[in-house]
Amino acid sequence: MSAVISTECLTKYFGAHRGVDGLDFEVTRGETFGFLGPNGSGKSTTIRLLLGLYHPTAGHAKVFGQDPNRHAVAILGKIGYLPGELVLYPRLTGREHIDFVAHSRGMSDRTERDQLVERFGVIVDRPAHTLSKGNRQKIGIVLAFMHRPELLILDEPTSGLDPLMKDEFHRLVRETVSEGRTVFLSSHELDDVQRVVDRVAIIKEGELIVTGTVDDLRKAAPRTIEFRFPVNVDPEVFAAIEGVRVLDTDGRHIRLSLQGPVASVLQAASELDPIDVVARPADLDEVFLAYYRDTSADESLPEKTREH
Repeated sequence: MSAVISTECLTKYFGAHRGVDGLDFEVTRGETFGFLGPNGSGKSTTIRLLLGLYHPTAGHAKVFGQDPNRHAVAILGKIGYLPGELVLYPRLTGREHIDFVAHSRGMSDRTERDQLVERFGVIVDRPAHTLSKGNRQKIGIVLAFMHRPELLILDEPTSGLDPLMKDEFHRLVRETVSEGRTVFLSSHELDDVQRVVDRVAIIKEGELIVTGTVDDLRKAAPRTIEFRFPVNVDPEVFAAIEGVRVLDTDGRHIRLSLQGPVASVLQAASELDPIDVVARPADLDEVFLAYYRDTSADESLPEKTREH
């Protein structure tokens, strides 16, 4: 599988301020790649480097095997982009925005754009400044997808959408990659990401701290186990076990985070005659938070998941 996006030591500084530093990752054709991080972590800076809007301070990025700064016209014609802060002309209608972009791209076939407008219930005959955030976002989705680009770069794409429209957007992403096209999805909406991505990278303070499949990250992250007992128990019984962290307790009920084998926890619990137990794997939001706690991720997660 060929790389649609590849970076090597990609670095961008703004004076003394670090935007991103030493990014190494690849996005292969026909996959959905999730790029996770909170505001200010370097997600948007990375996207602007991929689009050729910024010149790197060091290292390089390639999109379709080409330098975005040297071959912008060839690359951008194959990309659909939805920015994190979509800006529309306030007095133009949705239809006028769509017509303008379609004309600038030389699009003569209206089939795809009309299907997207209908699919998402886009309001096309009112000025943009009269529309809600969600309705403006729908216009942005049409603009990004309507020319059937080979690569979609989407920054917080479901911002403002209601649950039904989010589900429809997820279906659109899955259809897109099933056709062999590629989606680079940057977000802090963790539920959106885990529902559609194949692999995910987590960026923290401008540096990649982990890259892997969602399943691999879940396996590596702490699981949650809850016990309910007939009488109050001392949480130190569990806190003393290696790999265990007490998340919450009210005496008879205790919730634990477990990294490693479960046998020692079950043995300790069995001696206290539990009346109920619930265990579940980590969700992606818990994986994400594990890497963003004050404690270093290198201390809490296995070696195989770290990015070097």
